[in-house]
Order: sequence, then structure tokens, then C-alpha cells
Amino acid sequence: MNDPSDDMIVVSDQEGSAHIDLYALTHKDIQDPPTSLVQALSQIGPGLILAASIVGTGELINTTALGAKQGFVLLWLILISCVIKVFVQVEMGRYAITQGKTSLAALHTLPGPRFGTSWLGWLWLIMMLATNGQLAAMEGLVGEAAVMVFHGDDGVRSGVGLTASVPFWAALTCFAAIALLLSGGYKRLEKITTILVALVTFVTVLGALRLPMSLGDVAGGLKFGLPDSKDGLILAFSAFGITGVGASELFAYPYWCIEKGYARATGPRTQDDDWARRAKGWLRVMQLDAWFSMVVFTLATVAFYFMGAAALHGKGLGDADLKGAGMIRTLANMYVQVLGPWARPFFLLGAWAVLFKTLYVATAGNSRLTADFLNLSGFWPQKTPVDRERIVKVFCVVYPLLSLGIFLAYSNPLKLITIGGAAQALMLPLIAGATLYLRYRDTDPRVAPSKVADLLSWTAFLGMTAVSVYYLGELALKLTR
Repeated sequence: MNDPSDDMIVVSDQEGSAHIDLYALTHKDIQDPPTSLVQALSQIGPGLILAASIVGTGELINTTALGAKQGFVLLWLILISCVIKVFVQVEMGRYAITQGKTSLAALHTLPGPRFGTSWLGWLWLIMMLATNGQLAAMEGLVGEAAVMVFHGDDGVRSGVGLTASVPFWAALTCFAAIALLLSGGYKRLEKITTILVALVTFVTVLGALRLPMSLGDVAGGLKFGLPDSKDGLILAFSAFGITGVGASELFAYPYWCIEKGYARATGPRTQDDDWARRAKGWLRVMQLDAWFSMVVFTLATVAFYFMGAAALHGKGLGDADLKGAGMIRTLANMYVQVLGPWARPFFLLGAWAVLFKTLYVATAGNSRLTADFLNLSGFWPQKTPVDRERIVKVFCVVYPLLSLGIFLAYSNPLKLITIGGAAQALMLPLIAGATLYLRYRDTDPRVAPSKVADLLSWTAFLGMTAVSVYYLGELALKLTR
């Protein structure tokens, strides 16, 4: 069974060099779906790219900080956050495979006001720019981890010398990400992120298993409880937006499904039974991909939350311990406390892997979406796949540089991550609602979701809406007191 991403449509620019149109559907790229679980598992990949983006600052920083501040009280929220959004993710993947359209192309068809493209496309742009603060935090924290590796805690505190400077390593990280992004496409991205996700998940789960916590602590966290302060509420809402499949990942998932080849293997939609059979088969692969990745990132997310709740909560940590130059040092000490001194280099390696891969994957996704947005809005039309590829590469340079500038201007990682998480959380009910609208308007009855799947999608939409409305109401009350 060949990987459908290996069978690609090749076009040529005027200079005669080969380029691949990963987004075009033709009958010659049709492939039968896998018929066994082993074959299906060999075809997963988009979800692991998503997991590489998900298991990042939200888990390492936001989730750990939430556990440190609130203890086990909000474990239920973390679990719901990881599971509930996958139902929307699956429906967005279904639309991409059966309609052959990207997220923004699908939203482009929504009714309502538009300026070049849909109003929801413009809200995506605003949210995406807000999340560049998260990427800025990643570059800075990777820089801090590098200083600790080469100069120890004293290097972070003093910042003496160029190579002991966090900005120096943040800049080096920025340029390394740009070089890697410009050098490879989907296949390389999938291979690199799979390795890094496995490494980070293993080390973090190992640490969580050695934590001094009881079943009573975990059971208490599964009961409905609320944050005890305005800051806790903001951090919890941000965690809901970032952990699990955030709005950014929901927008990006259809692009990765298309580039993997699920839509090309299904082929252009026709009325014959063969198309419906292929579509159902590749939809099953996509669903396996989505739920397999959910298990991976939920394990990592819960492990990070346990690390904060069991190892840091009640230690009298101030805000300074979980932001700025003290954050990586605090987290490194947490790993040493739980696992022993040998864990320090593993944590620093893991922190680098978590943050760098998220910077890498998020930039790759944002660049694809930006090229699509500029084409749909008419601001920067792309007549050929070569044009699209060039624009993607432009933003693979622009976004890391923008994030570096944000970090140099405002180096408070937790605040930057919280802002980005809140922006994603506010977007969640909008994208879930739009997905439901498109499902009922456009879905071919032959490949429609089951009644149970529809019910779960509605539950996800209502749950996301309830959390957003509650957060906005509570925040308004707290700000007026």
C-alpha cells in the first residue's frame, strides 16, 4: 500500500523545475483505502503534525502553570478540553476530504459580510496574529534553555556575554527554524515531528508516573470545580483555548489532510458507488489519525498538568517564578525534584524539542493559511502551485522574525501565551458553529456523519460556547468589582 502523499501531481514553472500541486484533485491520483488496521495506521500523519503543534507552550507553560496555581481542581477542564474539540476536527477533515477544500476556502463560502473573503476569514487573521505572541514566547524560552545548557542557572540570571544572552539564542532559534522550514515539505515535517512528539511524551509521562500524588487527588480533580481568582480564571480559559486541538490547529488540520493525500486518493466527487466507497475508507483513516493523536497529546497534557499540580502547587511560587527569565529554571527544578538530577539535561532537551517543534509546525501551518487567505481575498492572487509555494516560503521567514521582534520588545512568556490562548478560545465556538453549518449545507448524504457523531459535534459546539460565554461574563463581573 503506497502512501498517497508519495503520488503527487507535478507541474513545472517557466524555468522547467518540478513543483507539486498537493491541492489538485484528478482521477489519476485515486487510490483504494487501506483494508486493515495495520495498513490504516501506516497512513496516519496529519494528526501527529497537529500533536507536535499542540504539545508545546500550552502544555509546557500554560498547563503546568495552571496546575501550579490551582492544584488538581481543574483536571476535569483539561480532559474536556483535550477530547471535545476532536469532534469538530473530524468534521473539518471530513469536509476537506469529500469537498477537496481547505478551511479558509470552505469558510469563504459562508453567508454574511465580506471584504474580499468571509468575515470569519478575517477573524482567523486577527486570531493568528495574536498567537504570534505564543511563538515569541517559544523563541525566548528556547533561548533560556540554551543558556542553561551552556552556562547554567548563573548564565540566565546574569546574561553576561553574547553566548550567555537569551536574545542571542532566541535569534539563533529563529533563524534555525527559518532554514528548516525553507528546506523541506510535508514528508520531512511529518518525520521530524513524529520523533519529537514521541520523545517529549515519553519523558513527561515518565515524570508524571513518579509524582507524589494519590488517587484521591486525581478523583478530586475530576469533580467540577472553578478557579479561585480572576487570574486563575484567565489562565484556565487560556488553557481551554490552547490545550487539546486549539482553534489554530483546527484551521490547519484540513491542510495537512490534503497534503498527506487523503483527498487526492479519494478523488473528485462523482455519483458512482466507487467514489463513496473510497471516501468512506479514507474518512475512517482520517478518524483513526485524529483519535490516535488525541490519545498522544492528552497523555502529554495531563502529565504536564500533574507535574504542576503535584510538584509545584502549594510551594509558595510567585508570578515571577512562572514567567520571564525564571520560568525554564523553575520547571527544570521541578523535573529534578521529581526524577532526580539526571532529569535536568533530559528536561532541557525536552523543553527545546517541545518549543522548537511547535514554533516549526505552527509557522508552517500559519504560512499555508496566510497564502490561502491572500489568494481568496484577492490581495495576493496565486495562479499556479508555484506562486502558492513562493508565498508560503515568504511567510516562513516573516512569522519567525515577527515573533522574535515581539519577544525582544516584551519578554513575558506566560502573558504572551495567555493572550494567544484566550484569542483561540474565543474563536472555538465560531469555527465549531461554521463547521456545523457547512455540514448541513454541503455534506453528501452518502458520506454524512452518523446521528451520534452529529450529536457529539453539537455537544462540542454548545460546550465551547458555554465556556466562552461564562468566561466573558465572569471576567466582566470581576473587572467591575
